[in-house]
Amino acid sequence: MDHKQALELLPAYIDQELAMADALAVERHIGDCHECQQEYAAQNSVSQMLKKNAVYFNAPAHLVRRIEAALPQNKPGNRLHAWRFKVWNFNWLNAGALAMTLLALVWSGNLYLSLPSANGQLTEELVSSHIRSLQVDHLSDVVSTDRHTVKPWFNGKLNFSPPVIDLASQGFPLVGGRLDYLHGRNVAVLIYRRNQHPVNLYIWPNTESDTAFHAQSLQGYHLVQWMEGGMNYWVVSDLAMGELQSFSASLRLQVSKG
Repeated sequence: MDHKQALELLPAYIDQELAMADALAVERHIGDCHECQQEYAAQNSVSQMLKKNAVYFNAPAHLVRRIEAALPQNKPGNRLHAWRFKVWNFNWLNAGALAMTLLALVWSGNLYLSLPSANGQLTEELVSSHIRSLQVDHLSDVVSTDRHTVKPWFNGKLNFSPPVIDLASQGFPLVGGRLDYLHGRNVAVLIYRRNQHPVNLYIWPNTESDTAFHAQSLQGYHLVQWMEGGMNYWVVSDLAMGELQSFSASLRLQVSKG
């Protein structure tokens, strides 16, 4: 299901008016689409507010009498019939509302579980940034293989100084740098190459403890992440995972040497 179809079906999805197949298709799309997640949250908030303030009415007395009159007459000693009469006498509007509420809770729970975590959203942002840098030919703001040219370029543009390491001797020459915006903040990006494969290294400060490498893949791209020395490092490329981990290990070693 494409983005336009999902947006058109979103109101019906929230009101639980879709067939099961369409509902599942919309649910899968929402799980992968940040814009639709925001639209769902907005529309669902309005829907819940309307339901909360809605006025419900009990069945009128004449309708209750008509239903009671249509039921088989009770026979003395017939406990089963008496039980059925009590069930039919239950407020059918409240029963329907309860059933719809339970169904909404189940669907909302499934949707919540399918939404990406904060770390998952960051991973998607990183891959999207990497792809954009290739599509619009904006890989570098400063083009240079000299780290003494690239590092000063960031001065005054960020509130931190990213470590700039040249790994040409390891087969990963530095080719430039740029600014980017991820997860609500400005970040430094250093660009390396391995043959014809660009490697984007994203760096920004953090206050957490050092961590080991964490490798993952998304949309055909590989990512390696770690924290060290008050900095967060994310590497993204279409290189084979083994080569990307080799790059990360070489970089981390050089950074630790200062």
